This record gives sequence, C-alpha cells and structure tokens, in this order.
Amino acid sequence: GQQVLSGSREAVERAVTLAKARGARRSVLLQVSAPFHCALMQPAAMRLATAIQALQFAAPTVPVIANVTAEPVDTPASIGELLVQQVTARVRWRESMNTMVRLGIDQLLEFGAGKVLSGLAKRGVPGARLSNIQDPADVEAVAAQLVGEVA
Repeated sequence: GQQVLSGSREAVERAVTLAKARGARRSVLLQVSAPFHCALMQPAAMRLATAIQALQFAAPTVPVIANVTAEPVDTPASIGELLVQQVTARVRWRESMNTMVRLGIDQLLEFGAGKVLSGLAKRGVPGARLSNIQDPADVEAVAAQLVGEVA
C-alpha cells in the first residue's frame, strides 16, 4: 500500500506533484538526509565496500534476511556483498516480510528512532510481536523479555 521513490530532490519533487495531480491519495516528500537506495549513492557504496573489505564477518546464528534478495543469507562473504549492494538497490520490504512469515519468524525488532518500520510490519506480518529499540534501556527491556520467554 505504500511506495517510496528515491532520486535527486528535484526529480522526487516532480514525482510528488505528478502523483497528486493524478489522484494519489497521499504523496509526500520524506525528510531524509540522502537519496538512499538509488544510483546516486554509488560513491557511498564504494566507500562502504572498501571498509567492509577490512572486516571479517562470522556466519550468522539466526536468519539474516537481505533486503536486496528478500532471502536468508548465511555466508559471511554474501553478507558483506549484500550490505554494499543495499546502499544503491531497491528495498524489497514486502518480499522480505513474506520470507519472514514463511520462515515462521514472529518477533521483530526495529532499531533506531521512530516506529515507521514497526507500523509497516504490523500490516505485513499479522500477529507479529514488535519491539522498537531506541536506546540502551530498550535493549535491556527487550532482552529481559526474550530471556523470560526462553526460560
């Protein structure tokens, strides 16, 4: 039910105007610091690739769903490559949520300011338990909750 466009500010502003003119129920310019997930981010992707080459990733112990593929990633090399691709690639949000449902994942954690993704997840993953983590106190509270569920 929601689409997000990325590109130059001027192009996105034109798209917002056109969407409104053509009857879109709602069309707004998001307040973001950069044109994430598009080719304009290629310089940042190249810098990230250099930084990632200096890191060693361990194999994940829980499924990591890559937004580039909307599928689980389990090899350290793939994780680094997909992180770099994500800087310029579109986000496959709905497909990623569908993969989580298929895998039986029902506990979702959103890290960072705001609850935008939690709101989207409520619609995409009915019945999911959602936690929003904004500061160290939230980390401790969610960790205690999860440990209590395992015990």
